[in-house]
Amino acid sequence: KKPRTHLYYFSAKDSDDDEEVVQVDRDHFMDEFFEQVEEIRVCIDKLSEDVEQVKKQHSAILAAPNPDEKTKQELEDLTADIKKTANKVRSKLKAIEQSIEQEEGLNRSSADLRIRKTQHSTLSRKFVEVMTEYNTTQSKYRDRCKDRIQRQLEITGRTTTNEELEDMLESGKLAIFTDDIKMDSQIDKQALNEIETRHTEIIKLENSIRELHDMFVDMAMLVESQGEMIDRIEYNVEHSVDFVERAVSDTKKAVKYQSQARKKKLMIIVCCTILGVVLASTIGGYLGF
Repeated sequence: KKPRTHLYYFSAKDSDDDEEVVQVDRDHFMDEFFEQVEEIRVCIDKLSEDVEQVKKQHSAILAAPNPDEKTKQELEDLTADIKKTANKVRSKLKAIEQSIEQEEGLNRSSADLRIRKTQHSTLSRKFVEVMTEYNTTQSKYRDRCKDRIQRQLEITGRTTTNEELEDMLESGKLAIFTDDIKMDSQIDKQALNEIETRHTEIIKLENSIRELHDMFVDMAMLVESQGEMIDRIEYNVEHSVDFVERAVSDTKKAVKYQSQARKKKLMIIVCCTILGVVLASTIGGYLGF
């Protein structure tokens, strides 16, 4: 259960000079915020799961010279779903960021605000981690598709350098390499078919990466600017733990020393008592008591 958070202020009564505390309950506001946080977290988890599915689809498509339409459609659906979910997360994080900036502009500082800033920073970092993994996955898939194209061109007798192939992919002019391929054998036909298939996959891939480019840049800059604050929070938490551990250790030592001091004090009292009895007996004997 979340701790209750309240804001208090004083107002004068009309009848006298006494002041009464008027409680403004902020629970509802923070409940809504934590609902947003949970919704964003669920979306980020979904993104992570979708990225793993994309990896599986990539492997399935690369394993087949002619991937079936169902597999390719599933990959397109996943790509579209990731884009939709990512835009939703980005929009919600932006809204929270603007809300925080508004309160900071009014020079307000509260436990609620610090909680929101920490949650926003944590979610932003997690979001960027997932989307960076997605971008890396896409880039690896592009490289593997490009390697397949290069191998198939070699099968047809056409040797290309990496630079030439990159120029072809960037220009989209596949015909420069395929027009003079002779269809003398079934192998050549299959090779050309796979070249065209992989080229189509790369075009789709680059469009997807291009659509998400602005989001990558925007969120990366956001997390970079918040990195120092997160590091400070982590530093403070770590040092707070160290402080508590030292305090516990010091307390144990103090208890130990106090216990030893009590024992010494008790021994001194006992010794003094015995000494007093001895002295009393000696003096009594001397005086003839």
